[in-house]
Amino acid sequence: MKLSRNAGVILLIIFNIAIDQISKIIVRDTIDPSERIQVIGNFFQMMNVENTGAFLGMGSDMNPTLKLIFLLILPIAVLGYLVYYIITNKALDKLSLIALAFIAGGGIANVYDRIVYGSVTDFFYLYINDTLRTGIFNVADMSVTFGMLALLFTTIFNNKKKEIA
Repeated sequence: MKLSRNAGVILLIIFNIAIDQISKIIVRDTIDPSERIQVIGNFFQMMNVENTGAFLGMGSDMNPTLKLIFLLILPIAVLGYLVYYIITNKALDKLSLIALAFIAGGGIANVYDRIVYGSVTDFFYLYINDTLRTGIFNVADMSVTFGMLALLFTTIFNNKKKEIA
């Protein structure tokens, strides 16, 4: 049985949300906020951090009204439009469709956290050296990052195909 295009997209968005939420439930239940677990030495660590801001904690100092606008209302509007765009734009190639579904799923998962918990649970940290390291992130952030990289790849690849033709 073959799924319809829209059913496949919706399932992919739901899958991204579910994997993210399951991982956050596990982290909240098993990792104390003061704990740092070294999975692979200092390179890969897990912890439990509640982020009241956006990416890398940006905006956590904003007043409550600005937080409501920039961390809840605006993202909900953008994500709503993104889902509408994905479902209605039949010209999207398969990789762009998957990329946008990952972006929507990750974005919705983090907005859900902000609504339900007032913050986003972050728990992964990668450290190579003092210059090369990540902020603390979660599965939803990985979904959005994967989607952005896949979208960039497909845009570059499609432009190169057009140049050759």
